[in-house]
Amino acid sequence: MSTEALRPCILIPCLNEEKAIGRVVGDALALGLPVIVVDDGSDDATPDIVGRLPVTLLRHDRRRGKGEALRTGFREVLRLGYDAAITMDGDGQHLAADIPAILAAAERHPGCIVIGARLLAREQQPNGRRRANAVADWGISWACGRPIADTQSGQRFYPRSVLDLVDVPAEHFVFEAAVLITACRERGIGVVSVPIASRYQGEFRLSHFRPVRDVSRITLYTIGRILHYGSVVGSYRRALAAPTIVDTRSGETINH
Repeated sequence: MSTEALRPCILIPCLNEEKAIGRVVGDALALGLPVIVVDDGSDDATPDIVGRLPVTLLRHDRRRGKGEALRTGFREVLRLGYDAAITMDGDGQHLAADIPAILAAAERHPGCIVIGARLLAREQQPNGRRRANAVADWGISWACGRPIADTQSGQRFYPRSVLDLVDVPAEHFVFEAAVLITACRERGIGVVSVPIASRYQGEFRLSHFRPVRDVSRITLYTIGRILHYGSVVGSYRRALAAPTIVDTRSGETINH
């Protein structure tokens, strides 16, 4: 199915993003796609700002973590009958301008998860965050049994066959890793990446991601999955190959 026949939407989980959320959602709406925003119990002006925009707004009465915000969003996407969701964070690190390239990659690789991988302007990424992401990429690729570029990016295209993994048992930032691993290992779904810029300058609020705490959670989950699926050495060897990176500007698959 081509993206012209798809009915995708944009899904934005957020928590206390009053500085950026208006621009983020406005830019998403400018693409002409439906937008769903899940507010994870913000106590600032975020829900008021979003509530004035023509989007579907879902709110948690208390903070439940990013995993539960995505789970709520996935269920709404499925309920409304969309064929796919493009997720992006509400703090401005992801740009709606990158979504056409992600959709183009999804058309070239139908049925795959597409990740907006922060491979450009990487010098903007804080050293601690870069190291944490590298560790996560190594472990999650091993658990997936295939190489994946930027497993921690929240800007992704999820086809419907992945969205119905909504009940995978994982919380917080582990949820996104769990979806990747389960999709690869139990559904045989491919993963490709599209280069986008690393953006850590500007009026971003401090990240809710805590490298020590959250990488520890992801690591423990990942180790459990590696042991669960078996073929430990074979999975590791497959993960050492080059990830599939699609440069939609040049029309080339850089690595495969």
